[in-house]
Amino acid sequence: MKSSVLFYIFTFLLIVKANSQKKNQDYKLHIHKATSSIIIDGIGDDEAWSMAEEANDFFMVLPMDDRKATEPTTIKMTYDDTNLYLLATFYNATKANYFVESLRRDFSFGKNDNFLLFLDPFNNQTTGFSFGSNAYGAQWDGTMYDGSKIDLNWDSKWISKVTRDDKKWIFEMAVPFKSIRYEEGVKEWGINFSRLDLKSSEKSSWTPIPRQFPTASLAYSGTLVWDAPPPAPGTNFSIIPYVLGDVKQNQEVDGDVKTNGKIGGDVKFSLTSSLNLDLTVNPDFSQVEVDRQVTNLDRFELFFPERRQFFLENGDLFANFGYETIRPFFSRRIGLNVPIQAGARISGNLNDKWRLGVMDMQTAPIEESGQPSQNFAVMSLQRKIFGRSSIGMMFVNKQSINYPQENDSLTDIYSKYNRNLGVEYNLASANNAWNGKAFFLKSFAPTDEDSGFTQGAHLAYTSRKWNLRLQQEWVSNDYSAEVGFVRRRGYKNLSGKAGHLFFPKAGPILSHGPELNGFYYFNEQLKETDHTAYMAYKFDFRKRSSLLFFLSDDYVELLSPFDPSGLGISNLAAGSKHNWNALGWEYLSKPQSLITYALEGRLGGYYQDGSRTSLTGEVGYRFQPYVSLKANLNYNHINLPAPWYTNEFWLIGAEADITLTNKLFFANLLQYNEQSNNFNINSRFQWRYSPASDLFIVYTNNYFIEPYQSRNWGLTLKFTYWLNN
Repeated sequence: MKSSVLFYIFTFLLIVKANSQKKNQDYKLHIHKATSSIIIDGIGDDEAWSMAEEANDFFMVLPMDDRKATEPTTIKMTYDDTNLYLLATFYNATKANYFVESLRRDFSFGKNDNFLLFLDPFNNQTTGFSFGSNAYGAQWDGTMYDGSKIDLNWDSKWISKVTRDDKKWIFEMAVPFKSIRYEEGVKEWGINFSRLDLKSSEKSSWTPIPRQFPTASLAYSGTLVWDAPPPAPGTNFSIIPYVLGDVKQNQEVDGDVKTNGKIGGDVKFSLTSSLNLDLTVNPDFSQVEVDRQVTNLDRFELFFPERRQFFLENGDLFANFGYETIRPFFSRRIGLNVPIQAGARISGNLNDKWRLGVMDMQTAPIEESGQPSQNFAVMSLQRKIFGRSSIGMMFVNKQSINYPQENDSLTDIYSKYNRNLGVEYNLASANNAWNGKAFFLKSFAPTDEDSGFTQGAHLAYTSRKWNLRLQQEWVSNDYSAEVGFVRRRGYKNLSGKAGHLFFPKAGPILSHGPELNGFYYFNEQLKETDHTAYMAYKFDFRKRSSLLFFLSDDYVELLSPFDPSGLGISNLAAGSKHNWNALGWEYLSKPQSLITYALEGRLGGYYQDGSRTSLTGEVGYRFQPYVSLKANLNYNHINLPAPWYTNEFWLIGAEADITLTNKLFFANLLQYNEQSNNFNINSRFQWRYSPASDLFIVYTNNYFIEPYQSRNWGLTLKFTYWLNN
């Protein structure tokens, strides 16, 4: 169960691959300063474009990566003292209508004809920015991390325009240099371009990329060669104030209708061209997209992602340490039902090798409950080594201010402090085939019961036909991360998977193959406590639909009492043992249809020799590009002996996404959850009247299902404006 063997494997692979060169470094696009002005109109007939070098002759990535793309694409880039410009033309060799989901910003990649730019200003093959559009002009932007992942919650100032006809569509954009981070004096950036054309089911890339990797993989990016270093942005700061008013009523507490006014805002200041200082005062996140409810039949806490803008830029520096189930820092722990007074953050690249993240947040005390004010401080430092790999450290501190006296009963609820200190090593080979991680974390608290450790490691290999992974974890029973997310304590885990693909030469099936997965948990004395093992077989079709079947085996020895119904009826005793088998399936329809759907099912055993049937479905219809409708449901039928007997409950959701233009958005979400006895309505109107500046109107209402009556409701009007120097 030790990680030393995996660590030695990591080290060996690093030594072997440390001197590997960037795979596509010889694919170069030269960018020259514009000789005349450019108007962003989606036409591209400005004189400056006639002088720009062209990138074309794209490679096919999907359905197969052994040939050139059949749908022609051309890209041109130029710049001036203020902006970086791009002009992309997408010709239609396949004659059919364009496919788009809506005009919603940060659209779903696989459901739209689209173009994406991947920009790696530090040429480090791990971090960068992504910009793009679908065929009707909906914008996409995000920050890149871990070599290929994109955080779409990031938002910045830039403009674009799309035009189209039967033969082609054209995308033109201007990104201010102040909107991105880069190192002064550097004349070579990593870059790549991706096109998805649903008419032909073809995904293509400017540089050749193996089909098993996303086109966002910076390990396979080409090189953008500047005729002179990009303009130094100089002193750059932005002020983003907001004003809001709201009216609320909570009938579960006092039933009084309350009105409230609030002002606050953020400040962004560039310490260097690649290092940013963010300040926030009296922040408000009322406009943030609401969480999707899920049916919870798990024994452990559910994870919901961060969506608040302040925490997102360079968020990987803070949020990606450890694993998804072992995080020393999880920003949603800050401001959880507690007002944030102020916060500051420094994040970005110190140079092409070093990245730094420092954050400090202060929350207010809660007089009603006696909760003290708390300070949250985080520091993350990361250094790139061996080409694409990195080593980093993190320190997290939660400190209570004006902490209750030792004889105060509140000391049992609110700890005086909780700290985490750790190191992490991330492996990424030059060709992206090998990836891995090894980390160690130590917690510090006033009591020994919360002063433990955790460590983990994994190694993964991906090729066109093989997908292999081996992972190990150990979380001591006395490890604690009050500002993190840790699903369980006091266990050791060994997990792995092995998958293989076959590629028929013809027919509707693009690929198919089996995958074996196993997750085995032991207590710290190496006695098995639970496992999940399953065999899956998946079919991917050439029209982008997919079908999967699986067989599973589950074993659980409960470490604490647990209600298997999730309805609070009664608990199974700690120490009781349970074993069952199940079968299931998943089907996703092709995205080209106006009507899309997904079906999932699971039939089999459950706790206490019972049975559980779970059915999930989703259906969508679009009146492109203005309206996208979606309905989803989850049904669970559970048979158990007394006192639970038979229980069934539904989770039903409905979404109406109305995009009148690419600046006017009206999103509506209804959620009916019998397990939590809640019916929720959330409507959000957004007018982006200027780049990165918005007017929001948000309405939310929660009802009890049984008895049907209102729980709470609120209406918020919020105005934000982005001011640049």
